[in-house]
Amino acid sequence: MKIVIASDHGGFELKQNLIDYYKKQGINLEDLGTHSSESCDYPDIANTLTAEILSKRADLGILICGTGIGISIAANRHKGIRAALLYDDFTAEMAHKHNNANVLVFGGRTMKTEDVIRRIDIFLNSAYEGGRHQNRLDKLDA
Repeated sequence: MKIVIASDHGGFELKQNLIDYYKKQGINLEDLGTHSSESCDYPDIANTLTAEILSKRADLGILICGTGIGISIAANRHKGIRAALLYDDFTAEMAHKHNNANVLVFGGRTMKTEDVIRRIDIFLNSAYEGGRHQNRLDKLDA
């Protein structure tokens, strides 16, 4: 599974922490930017990452801004993107089981690294249930 990760300046530190942690676990998170804490615009970052998902050059994306709200709004403007703001462990599980999210979103200023790692792992260790949930997802792209 190819996972891409991107953030604006508000999520830069968390993004770097995640890249470092998962590298030690043998998992490569491909960094799509930003590459510093200098101010940048989250819609541009979301557009870059969602293009990778929609073109099938990546299987899963992780987006981070200060709260996760703005960048999730920007990502979800793209048909075929299901970006989920994972603010607790239950939403991490349900985002996969019921929503088959293809972009995980976090707040760099509102979430601790260890909590985000746990939520990513919960998501990765759950499975999409399909069935009635697929009918609902189909309506999103209709």
